[in-house]
Parts: sequence; C-alpha cells; structure tokens
Amino acid sequence: MCHKHILVSNFVRMAVKRLIMRIEGFIILLMVCQVMVAQEGEVSSEVSAEVPVEEVVVKEAMQELDQEPVKVKYSPDFQFIDGLYANFEMVLANDPIPPARIVTDLDMFDREFYDKITTAKEIVIYDENGVKQVLNTHEIWGYSRNGILYISVGSAFHRISFVGSICHFVATVTTYNPNYYDPYYYNPYYSNSYYYNRYSMPQSNVSSTDLRQYLLDFETGDVMEYDTESVEVLLMKDPELADEYHALRNRKKKQMKFVFIRRYNEKHPLYFPAN
Repeated sequence: MCHKHILVSNFVRMAVKRLIMRIEGFIILLMVCQVMVAQEGEVSSEVSAEVPVEEVVVKEAMQELDQEPVKVKYSPDFQFIDGLYANFEMVLANDPIPPARIVTDLDMFDREFYDKITTAKEIVIYDENGVKQVLNTHEIWGYSRNGILYISVGSAFHRISFVGSICHFVATVTTYNPNYYDPYYYNPYYSNSYYYNRYSMPQSNVSSTDLRQYLLDFETGDVMEYDTESVEVLLMKDPELADEYHALRNRKKKQMKFVFIRRYNEKHPLYFPAN
C-alpha cells in the first residue's frame, strides 16, 4: 500500500513540474511579444513624430515625377501632337504649343491654318501661365499637322517624309547671288565716267530656287546635307555599320546612302513619350 502511494505521489510531482514549466514558457513568450509590440510602437511613433504626413505625401509625389515617363517605339502609325514646336526639345517630348493658345483670328480647324500663320513674321501665343508671348516665325523649329512633322529650313516649312533616328526630307531653298554678271545689262544713264561703257554694270541681285535633300539627326537636332560625308558622320555612332559603309567605293557609297540610313534606324529605333 505504501509502495503504491509513493508511485502516485511521484507521478503527481512530475505532472505538476511539467505544468509549471509550460506556464513559465508561456509567461516568457508573452513577455517577449509585449517587448516586440512596445518596440514597434516606439519606432512608429518616432517616424510619425519625425516625418509629418504632408511631407510623406510630397515625397511620394516627387518620386513619381522623377520616374521616367512611359515611352513608345516610333512606327509609321505614330502621330505627333498637332501644334507649334518652338524648339527641338518640344519635338523630343512630343509636347507642342497647342493651336488653342495661338492668338489669331484664323480658324484653327482650317487645313491651311499653319501655312497661313507661319507667313507672318511673328506669332503671338499664350504661355502656360496665360501670359502673351511673341515668337519669331523664323526661329520656330516647326509644327505638326495631322500628326505629321514639318521643319523650318530656309524661309519655309517642309514635311519630314522619313522619320527615324536619322530623318530624311526634301526642302525648297532659295539662294541669292548678288555678284551675278548679266551680259545683257544696260544702263543708259551711266555715262559720267572716263571709262564709260553702257554695258559694263555686272552686278545684278538674282535669286534661284533649288530642291535639296537633307538629313536630321534626331539625337542632336542637327540638319545636314544629304551626302556621303554626312552619312559617314552619322553612322559613326554604330561602328559596325560605319566600317561597312566606309569600306565601299565612292560610287557605291552614293548609291547605298539611304539603305544604310534605313539599316541604322532599324538598329536604333526612336522612342517618344506616350500621348
């Protein structure tokens, strides 16, 4: 009987001891959780105390502005936004001066609207702040009409028919030759000189209009003559194509100008901010 009593008492002691150990472990775990919660509360309170909500909102907005805008690859279906492009940076951003901000009595929906306003020496616009500004027409880079770019060269605006990292277009350029000799010039009043000769007045202000081809470097905005020298300069950005073109004979270079421009554009496509 005593032996059974001893066994029972030992079993009870062991059960009580295990129960106490479990309780102690639970208490320790509870204390650790309380410490962690307290630490998180201190951190959050420090953050909220050091950085006001307004500053957090402003910071997030600035981060969004610093992010690069979404860009799309140029394709024949791409359309430039209609309006005046005062400089080349506006072209790269595809962000012109809209026709609604141009001060004029002309109908902005007229198909010849841009042809008409660019005949004037100056164009008056409202800037982004609603203040009137005067633009010199000859200093405007160009404009877009129906999604197509027109560039100012000489004294007129010309359509860019082939758009890419290297663009190609044709322009009508008027040149003047003040020293042109006219053998049929006759001045009946020029007779006071000792060396009188009624047919000796050689100078005549003569103009000529030529159709010329140009290239536009869409990285720098430079306009260049459409010749082998310009093509070689532009291809230097791609050593592989440049070496291949440089190895050609002069006659072959002239024949392959446009082919290499097209190959360059395929390897180096244009990207514009999404409208």
